[in-house]
Order: sequence, then structure tokens, then C-alpha cells
Amino acid sequence: MNPPGETRQWLKRLWRTFAAEPRDRHDLLKLLREARERGLFQADALTMIEGVLAVSDLHARDVMVPRAQMVCVQRDDPVKRILPVVIESGHSRFPVLDEDRDDIAGILLAKDLLRLCNDEARERFDIREYMRPAVFVPESKRLDVLLKEFRGNRQHMAIVVDEYGGVSGLITIEDVIEQIVGEIDDEFDVDDDQNIRKEAEGQYLVRGVTRLEEFNEYFGARLPEEQGFETVAGLLMRRFGRLPRRGEAVTIEGFEFRITRADRRRIDALRVVLPAGMAAPREPESVD
Repeated sequence: MNPPGETRQWLKRLWRTFAAEPRDRHDLLKLLREARERGLFQADALTMIEGVLAVSDLHARDVMVPRAQMVCVQRDDPVKRILPVVIESGHSRFPVLDEDRDDIAGILLAKDLLRLCNDEARERFDIREYMRPAVFVPESKRLDVLLKEFRGNRQHMAIVVDEYGGVSGLITIEDVIEQIVGEIDDEFDVDDDQNIRKEAEGQYLVRGVTRLEEFNEYFGARLPEEQGFETVAGLLMRRFGRLPRRGEAVTIEGFEFRITRADRRRIDALRVVLPAGMAAPREPESVD
């Protein structure tokens, strides 16, 4: 963070930049980009300012997770069926369905299930004691208004409904914030300069953009390369027939591929588990 003196100087220089009053948003962005070129602030700051301005033009329908890709649990499911869904998906919040996908009974927080650490608690499990109230917003809800509401009521997820009250999808506070600051990395992200990284014995983190040729060479595999796609992400999308969600998995040629990070446009990262009995590839020797 800049010292107060530097901040005041920065604001004075920015004010001088706006000496010619902008007439519309286009002029404002032009002035901001000129100020960035003069070195008044960093490129990341400009990106966030542009994101803030864009958020007021976006609605919940534009960034929500579609209904078909929602990971939910059933209200009547036993705990032995709920826990695998929570663990495998990696999400922190789950809509609880009552009788159908348009009947959301509440929201289940993964952290609340930590109480089920012993057999007695699991036997007495009643999901009604764990559910939080669900928040519903229309598809037309503006993101800037939604963010303010998220902060005001300390909610992190909302169910998006259409004009007839049917469930269209869900949206989280992270979805909104990422429109401003860009994609938020987590522990499943692979370094930009490293497409394949060993995570544990027989287990690797792989970037979706990894070329199949590189994957096959690294693991001594024979994943198909001739079907109109060149990357691991392309292969998985062909196998799923759609863009998979985080937590979904598929086995190809003995390799288990589990999605660890994906958005509405691409598969960013995945975890690969080697086939049973396959020897781990030799790691390249480091050069001092």
C-alpha cells in the first residue's frame, strides 16, 4: 500500500488528467488508459476499474452457473450419499433440493458437516438441522446491486430464478468479484510456466492447455491426438460432450481425469491419477 503522501500525489496527478471532463464512459475509459500509459497507475488497477464499470452492465444471468451444472444434494439423502458429493466436488455450498430441481429447500455448507466426525453424529444426522436459508434473485439482477446485497446480508450464494419462478442457476460472491479483479486462483491452479506438476505419488496436477503430445511424452501414454483436438481440455470436452464442472471425473486409457478448476469457457486445471500399476515418470533433473 502506498504511503499517504504518495497517494495524495497520485490523486493530484489523476485529477489533472481529468481536466477535460469526460462526456461518457467511452471518454472516461480513454482518459484512464492514457493515464495508465503515462505511468500514473499500474495495469492491474486499470483492469479493475474497467471491471467495476462493466459490472453495472452485467446481470445475474450473464455469469451464473447454469442449472444443468449445479451440484446439489437431495433433502432426503442419507449422510453416506451426501458426503461423497461434498468431498468430490470441492465446493463449499450446496443447494438442497426437496422434490424437484425447482424446489430449493435451503443451502448446505460443507464446513457444517465437520460435526459428523463420529459415528453417533452420523447416525443422528438430520439435514434440517444443517440447512441455511436460500437467497433467491431474478435473472435480471444487476451484479453491482447483487454484490452490495451479498455484503449487506453476509451471504455468499444466491439461487437465480426466471420470470416463472423456476431455477435458472446459481451465483456466488466469487463469481461477481471475479468480474472485477479477474479470475481468483486457488490451491488447484498450476503455475503458468509448468503444465504438469507432481502432487503426490501417482497423482499430478495438469493444466487444461497441455498439448496431448506433451502429455503422452511425459507419461508414456497413448491418448488420441487425431480427432480434431490438440489439448487435454479438448479431449475431455469431447469425452463429456460438454464443458464439465469442477469435481467431475472421467477415465481414459486407464488415467483418471478429475476437473479441479473450470469456468464457463474452458477447463483450466485437472488432477490426473495414473493407472494402477503404472510406474511414475522420471522427473527431469534440476540444473543448479
